[in-house]
Order: sequence, then C-alpha cells, then structure tokens
Amino acid sequence: MEPAPYLALVVALSVACQWVAWRWKVPSLLLLLVIGFGLGRVVVPDEVLGQSMLFSLVQLAVGIILFEGALGLRFRQVRDLGRPILRLCTWTVLVTWVLVTLMAWALGFDIRAALLVGAILTVTGPTVINPILRTLRPTRRVSQLLRWEGIVVDPIGAILAVLVLQVVTAAGRTGPFLDAVLTLSRAVGIAVLISAVSAWLLTWMMKQDLIPDYLQGVTFLAVALGGMTASNYVQAESGLLTVTLLGILLANQPDLHINHIIEFKEHLQVLFVGALFVVLAGRVEPAALVDVAPVAFVFILGLVVIRVVAIAIGLYGTEVTREEKTLMMLMAPRGIVAAAITSIFALEFSHAADNAISVGEQARADGDHAQAATLFERASDLYALSTQVDTLVPLVFLVIVCTVALYGLGVGRLAERLGLATTSPRGVLFSGTGPWVVPAAKRLRELGVPTLIVARERGDLRQARMSGLRTEAASIISEYAVEDMDLAGIKSMVCATRDDGTNAIAASEFGHVLGRQNVFSLKRDEEQNHARRATAGHLIGNIAFSPPTDYDGLLQRSRNGHRVSSVPLTEEFTSTDFWAEHPEAVVLFVHNESTTRVASGKQEEGEPGDTFVALLPVDDGTPLARGATIDATGSASSGR
Repeated sequence: MEPAPYLALVVALSVACQWVAWRWKVPSLLLLLVIGFGLGRVVVPDEVLGQSMLFSLVQLAVGIILFEGALGLRFRQVRDLGRPILRLCTWTVLVTWVLVTLMAWALGFDIRAALLVGAILTVTGPTVINPILRTLRPTRRVSQLLRWEGIVVDPIGAILAVLVLQVVTAAGRTGPFLDAVLTLSRAVGIAVLISAVSAWLLTWMMKQDLIPDYLQGVTFLAVALGGMTASNYVQAESGLLTVTLLGILLANQPDLHINHIIEFKEHLQVLFVGALFVVLAGRVEPAALVDVAPVAFVFILGLVVIRVVAIAIGLYGTEVTREEKTLMMLMAPRGIVAAAITSIFALEFSHAADNAISVGEQARADGDHAQAATLFERASDLYALSTQVDTLVPLVFLVIVCTVALYGLGVGRLAERLGLATTSPRGVLFSGTGPWVVPAAKRLRELGVPTLIVARERGDLRQARMSGLRTEAASIISEYAVEDMDLAGIKSMVCATRDDGTNAIAASEFGHVLGRQNVFSLKRDEEQNHARRATAGHLIGNIAFSPPTDYDGLLQRSRNGHRVSSVPLTEEFTSTDFWAEHPEAVVLFVHNESTTRVASGKQEEGEPGDTFVALLPVDDGTPLARGATIDATGSASSGR
C-alpha cells in the first residue's frame, strides 16, 4: 500500500474508533489498540512509511502532544492546589521511578533498560485520564489532582526518560561518564535557550498584534515544531524538553490569552493520539505480545501495587482524604506518551549503535585501531541493549491495554461507592437567579437531582442558600467558573441570565466542558431578535424549555402566579392530556428513573413514567394534574 492511502485509512479508523468509544462510553484507546493490532497484520507501517519517516512522524506527533499538554499548565492553579500536587510531582514520581526500575531489574532487564522503562512508566496517561474525568466528573479536588498530575507528570516523565536516554547513549560513546553529564547539560541548556527565545518571540508578536487571529494557532505550532527540530539538530533528543518548556512558558505569560490556541491544539491532539496508537500498535507482532505476556502480567500486578505505595508516600501528611487517596491509588492508566516514547527509544538505540559502527569503521580506516575496537565493542553493547528495549515495546503496549481496561472500566463504580462521583450524572447547572430558578432547583432536589446555581452577586443567591441549595458566587464566564468550579454530578446547564450575550458566552465555554448537546440557553429576547441586534443563533446553542421562552416571559409568568410543579405522567394522564389541560405551561425539565434532561421544542412529548418539572398557572380553573398536589407555599409537587 502507498503511504497516502495508508495514512488516510489510519486517520479515518482512528476518528471512527474515538466516535464509537464516545457512543459506548468506553476508553477510546482500547478500540484504537485493537484496530491497530488488526491493521498491522494487513499493512506493516515500517514497510509503508520506512523506519526513518516513521521515527520522524512519531517524534513530531509526540512533541505536539507534549506542547499541547504543557500549554494547560498554569502555575496559578498549581499554587491553588497547594502541597498535594507538588508531592504528586516529586515524591510520587520518584517513588514510582525507583520501584518500577527495581521491579524491571528483578525481572531480568539490564539496569539501563530498567531505568528507562521506570522513567517512561511514571507517566500516568493524561490522554486517557482526561476523557475518563469528562465522563465521570468527580469532585473538584480529585478532578484537579488527577488532571494536574497527568498534565505535570506527563512532560516530567517524558523529560526524565529523555535524560535517561541521554545518559545511556552518551555513556556508550567515547570518553568517561563526565561526557554524559556534559551531554545532559547541553541538552538542558539548548532546550532552555530555544524555548525561552521562542516564548519571548511569540509573546512579543502577539502583544504587538503581528499575528492575525486565523494564523495564531498554526504559528504557535510552527514555532514549536521548528524549535524542537532545531534543538534536536544541535543536541540529539533535546527537542521534547524544548517543546515542553515552551508550552509552560507560554501558558504563564501575563496578559497572553491562548485559550483559542489551546482549543486548536486539542483538535490536533485528538487526531495524533488516535493515529499514533493505530500506527504504533500495528508495529507490534502478536508473537511478541505472547512472548512477553507472562512478564507483562507480573509487571502489571507490580504497577498496581507500586501505585498504591507511591500515592501513600506522596500524599502522606496532606489534607487529601482517605477516600480521595483510595480513588487516586486506583487511577493510573498509561497512555500514548508511554507507547510513543518507548517506540522512539527502541529506534534510537538502534540508530546509536549504527552510528557507533559507522564512526568505528571511519576510525579503522584512519588507522586508529584501538579507538575502532572500543567503538565496535560499545556498538555491540548498544545493540544488546536495543534488543531489550525492543522487548519493552510489546510489554508497554500490554501495560497500556490492561491498565486502561482496569482503571478506565472499573473506576466509575469505585468513585460512586466512595461518594466522589456518579457513573450516571444527571445534575443541572443554572446560571442566573430568575424567580423560577430556586423553585425549579428545589423540585429537582426532591426528585434526587443535584443542582448548582451560579450568580455574580452573593446577595442574589440568598434565597437559594436559605433553601439549602448548592451555590457559587462567581461570574459564569469567569476563568474560575469555566476551569475550577466543582461540577461533580452535573450533566446539563441552563444559561438563564437576563443578558443574551452572557448566555451565549457561557454556552460556548461550557459546551467544551459538558458537551454542546447538554448546554441550553433561554430563548432570545423578542425585542432584541432583529438581525442587527440579536446574539448570533449559533452562539446561543440549544434553546431551553418547551415551549421556548425568554427571560422576560418567565419573569412575567412568575409574577402572574405561575408556580414550578412536578407532574408525573402515566398511562391515564399522558403528555397530550397535560398540554390539553395546561396550554400556557412551560415545561422546564423531563425526569425519569434513568435520566434528567432539559425540555426543548414547541411541545415536549413525555412518556408514561416521566415527570414534567413545569411552570404552571395553578389558578387557571383547571385541575393541576392527576397525581400532583400543591404544597403550603403554593408550589405544586408530584405527591410521590
């Protein structure tokens, strides 16, 4: 097969796998690996692309993934999290590296290969953890700890592995160990210099408005790839360190707004993560997987135990609760960085050995037979080490498959038992405090649905707090609300402020967090619905409630005596009966035993067993609903 159709097939299959995983609510990496193993039996990536091209593409893709991850690292959030995140990035990493190294050494690996795999497996796989967190939505502290452990430890683990590689390959060349230390110093120095200059240049150009909006994403990408390539040219294998430092520096520049650039990089990450897993899995022979399976089984059991020990030591004496520690102990899947770096290093050791042979032959041709003999001996040592590192490739892939399956498929029920998350979130986030919001939240609470009400002014939340409802005093479009607010148990959102523009911005921002299909806004104000004045419809997103009603319409109904009611539907009292009796009603939510959703459309059609949470005119002269009652405050409830 030619490279072009092969790459097109890889992209198509990787996107399809991630879509199916989203529909089935399973970790996408499991499907990607299965497809990759299968495709590799038909088309061998090395034969289509060639080792040199494959090596280069994998390296560039890993660099982009690390750059994207580093762009999300803001020191403000690390400071806010305090000691736990610092302990995770120091003690936990160190304990994991040492224990995994000792385990690999005990299993028969060369100490240098053991050090390498120990460094690689300190990475917990943010490309796996983040999708799990999006689905699970645990409490804020656990979510932040796991997310930042992944983001911070990802580049730390990659840098650690690169530095180990530098020591190993440098020690295999001419000269004493001091040469290896000097090589490491050059790698770090070049990475710091290039990343600092690149970050300064991009920041200056952005602040001087020298880059138009439509070129900003690709410009950042070009500079990152250029910096990585230049760094590797000056000092081999320093490029990954360069792009990681560049991302960190850019993320922490004052007054540099890069959220839209991060979104662009996230799209690339989805593409590259999927494609890399399909391609790299295709390089692994089934026979190799079978050969390392016994060792991999012991390795995986050891990793589970090591994770428990590392978290216990790393978080000892911190304010993290026992339940939170327990969840973190059983949440450490390995992901794409571990797979890609292992594959890169397997190729790199082979290249280093080939280079030693080439230099040795040149030395022999020049008559320096002693130097040639030394180089040939070290090349032989590197080839032997390369053979062991090649064994690490199928081993790491089995580790990825098993840890993703173990942690990804089993963590939901554990988190639910610990009271830190729910496997089926159904909560509702309200932005704004219209007179119908608190009664609606109270009705949802009676039905067992968690709610969160957010408003800018604390005084606007007084009634909600007095009713015992969960509240947050913050601007719904603030950085805190979008990035740091605890959304445990929340599935959907209703943007219900008076300002259509604020609703549109909130819908756009939280669409990335909750999924666009779960974010709703009030109907636009009819008086502002002229094309010249109205907020663009694609920004508003999904329109809430049935029939769609604007803020003033809901306010007027509340003033006219409408009350929020919970009305059960049965075989005898259907949605048709409901609308016949209450043509002026506004259905807000539809609830049943399995889900709670925001009502939408002209006339919501519920099923028997559903409960309408609706704004009803309780004094319109018709029966409220069969099965519904009015409590002492005049609000109706289901009576169940």
